[in-house]
Amino acid sequence: MNKVSIITAAEAAEMIQDGMTVTTSGFVASGMPETLTKAIEKRFLETGSPKNLTLFYAAAQGNRDGSGADRFAHEGMLKRVIAGHYNMAPELGKLALENKIEAYNLPQGTLSQLCRDIAGHKLGTLTHVGLNTFADPRIEGGKLNSITTENIVEVVNILGEERLLYKSFPLNMGFLRGTYADEQGNISMDEEIATLEATAVAQAVKNSGGKVIVQVKKVVQNGTLDPKSVKIPGIYVDAVVIADSPENHQQCIGCDFDASMTGEYRIPLSGIRYPSLSPKKIIGRRAAMELTPNTIVNLGIGIPEYISMVANEEGICDYMTLTVEAGPIGGVPQGGAKFGGAVNPEAILDQPTQFDFYDGGGVDLAFLGLAQADKEGNINVSKFGPRIAGCGGFINITQNSKKVFFCGTFTAGGLKTEINDGKLVILQEGKSIKFIDHVEQITFSGKYANKTGQPVMYITERAVFELRDDGVYLTEVAPGIDIQTQIFDLMEFKPKMDGEPKLMDLRIFKDEKMGLNN
Repeated sequence: MNKVSIITAAEAAEMIQDGMTVTTSGFVASGMPETLTKAIEKRFLETGSPKNLTLFYAAAQGNRDGSGADRFAHEGMLKRVIAGHYNMAPELGKLALENKIEAYNLPQGTLSQLCRDIAGHKLGTLTHVGLNTFADPRIEGGKLNSITTENIVEVVNILGEERLLYKSFPLNMGFLRGTYADEQGNISMDEEIATLEATAVAQAVKNSGGKVIVQVKKVVQNGTLDPKSVKIPGIYVDAVVIADSPENHQQCIGCDFDASMTGEYRIPLSGIRYPSLSPKKIIGRRAAMELTPNTIVNLGIGIPEYISMVANEEGICDYMTLTVEAGPIGGVPQGGAKFGGAVNPEAILDQPTQFDFYDGGGVDLAFLGLAQADKEGNINVSKFGPRIAGCGGFINITQNSKKVFFCGTFTAGGLKTEINDGKLVILQEGKSIKFIDHVEQITFSGKYANKTGQPVMYITERAVFELRDDGVYLTEVAPGIDIQTQIFDLMEFKPKMDGEPKLMDLRIFKDEKMGLNN
């Protein structure tokens, strides 16, 4: 019985040769092998190697503090990045904007599924996801700058149906993370917020002839691990590195370990505090009115999180089962550094499997953010002038949910409001408008939604809009709002209307329960 090699992080970093394609694990601030990636960064800064690497990862990796993918954000270290999200690795995004690296942004779910297809030596991932968005090569092909020229996504026609082919490529080195390893290198993920695409990535690297190195908290005796908890079998693992400090192996960066996110125990939710009335809560309340019993729901980060709070406050949380793209089903999704995890989950699936369900239309209602919208009903949440945020799972989720709701304030940057006698009063407008003629980047395609007959709604604190075949319609207005000066004059296009829009439900603007469970 062969024992797995236990090496240092420095030894692992030495295994990376110039020009290799490297993949790392992580989801926002969780699951990142920080001991390993710090060692790679240290080696490069001291020696100038490894250089000209290609970095591949599916989800956001980092906490905007130099961690995660930003460990690779040094001139000369990278030649190319293929990633699902950049917002948590701003230095990486900066290199892309400055044309110092080739850079692609592609749908997170599709990249996680691509790992399985690389493992199976398939030509790539064939899917409808991304059609008519910036991932479509007829628009941008996921390219983020002028030096990125190779088409790694192609439009193909199969059986008379148009699809996108996200091309496979070999992965030379995988730096992953688990919780425990046994002496044979079997890896469990007992204390991680989710299993992510760990199995698929390890298979992809191994079947590409590459090396799989896994950072763990501890090595335990053979026979200690429950076989059902092993997500990376020892036959995929070339070496194990033990984390050099607790800070480099936190469940979520900057957070104490929370066993309620791993299913070790459940916590009561009765102590949740509910936010006071604000523009965000107004949006959350209006959105919560769209909830119906026995629905499967996905909530994005930010304002959509208020929908869960309102549902709990109103006693209708049992209307829905919340899901998170990282893999959790049920429970209460978390935000901030814990985004990707859920408290009291009922199940935790692998990320590619979760996206299989999403891509097939398994989500009944999706509530996502609203950064920019245009007259075609398109949404941009991925690129804004000198900042690359990235699409993450947004394209997979919004393009395929049975109904989709975009939730955000009507203007951005300094909006101040108050409620006076049940009416919304704008004290100060935001500095920038969100409803513009043409979005900077198409993260959600109104054209595709109309083609598939998908219902789409845009919910703000002062107005509600719907997408129809012939454009965007204003359907509801908050009490106290002047349509001309506080809506039309703050839009670059004039929405259509069927007569006078109706008033938003007056209960939304009272600082008391709405009675949604009646």
